[in-house]
Amino acid sequence: MLNPAPPQLSDAQKDARRHRRVSVHLLGRFMLPDRKEYPCQVIDMSPGGVSLNTPVAGRKGDRVVAYLDHIGRIEGELVRLFQGGFAMTIHAGERKREKLANQLTWLANRSALGLPEDRRFERVTPENKFTQVTLGDGRTFPCRILDMSRSGAAVRSTIVPNVGSPVTLGNSRGLVVRAFQDGFAMEFSKALTEDEIRQQFGAVA
Repeated sequence: MLNPAPPQLSDAQKDARRHRRVSVHLLGRFMLPDRKEYPCQVIDMSPGGVSLNTPVAGRKGDRVVAYLDHIGRIEGELVRLFQGGFAMTIHAGERKREKLANQLTWLANRSALGLPEDRRFERVTPENKFTQVTLGDGRTFPCRILDMSRSGAAVRSTIVPNVGSPVTLGNSRGLVVRAFQDGFAMEFSKALTEDEIRQQFGAVA
């Protein structure tokens, strides 16, 4: 007696078997076919697919274009809806997938090794130490900048958000990467230029 043929897998299922998803907390924005732009946050991601927390959801089969911090532009197809977001495939060639795999490995290892902050840039103290921090839900709180660099800042605040929470310091958005007593450290979504630091926070020492 012949064995039955194995069930055919969809491209999404093949991808799930081929690529391991990693948990990374990245901010971004995305567009559905209506061309409107919405914010999003990555839940987990592989070189072939990503799950996103989003304020709106489309329909299965919708084309999605997303711009993710540290990753860049991706596009694909909405394949699954869930409470608070959706999952999408990532259409990419072999070289692009290899680049994504390397980026995700770096992001995952950085978190696992306890190296959340980018130390490539010199840390400085800005002239305007007092500003405000805005949480993801829009609430704002006063805070004091302890020190900062082009890639992030440490602040003293009456509110200490959870690690991984999206926050905006002045006009610069990013993610909380470390919490400590009476404050937290954040990493900016993109490195600021020296001019941007001066414009937002004044001269530096």
